[in-house]
Amino acid sequence: MAEPYAVLSLDEIDPISVAGVHWKPLRRTLGIDAFGINAYTAAVAGEHVVEDHTEETLGHQEVYVVVSGHAAFTLDGEEVDAPQGTVVFLRDPSVRRAAVAVEAGTTVLAIGGIPGTHTPSAWEWTFGAERYRESGDQTAALELLAEARERFPGNAGVLYATACWEAMAGDTEAAIARLNAAFALDPKCATWAEGDADLDSIRGLPGSPI
Repeated sequence: MAEPYAVLSLDEIDPISVAGVHWKPLRRTLGIDAFGINAYTAAVAGEHVVEDHTEETLGHQEVYVVVSGHAAFTLDGEEVDAPQGTVVFLRDPSVRRAAVAVEAGTTVLAIGGIPGTHTPSAWEWTFGAERYRESGDQTAALELLAEARERFPGNAGVLYATACWEAMAGDTEAAIARLNAAFALDPKCATWAEGDADLDSIRGLPGSPI
């Protein structure tokens, strides 16, 4: 049985020189099945860290993350400067891409997969709503959570987050109904509600579960 988790440094993976790059087989080393992920490194400036290719055969979307050093990408003939921390997303598999190291020791992480095979997590929407907390734009937050409810019907976390924002917006009736639904789906929501100031406006009201 595989271990429940693994931790390693990219430096622990010996690179394999192939196709004009130095490939670190991260996915294979860790035994990842859910998505493709590998690393490419350059010992000296001028070496390729992404070989010249497209993803038309596999149909993959790809993300490249420059985790160290500095790279220069060429995307369908367009030059793109990519210092450390740069994220390059290629939505269209037909885009021809390549990258070379501008600095020695450049490492690029490549993540890829076929569109439609990945199911995003509902927490991306509930976390996303938090951007509106500082501005107090409850309408925008609730619009985003309405999208989440449509995409993830019956998700207790989404219902709970919606109840919080409805309570803060003063829509106490909707918040109470939403919170009751969340509690029915997942009892641990009751633990979340303990001391949650977002829900203070509905504590003790008729029909409220808190």
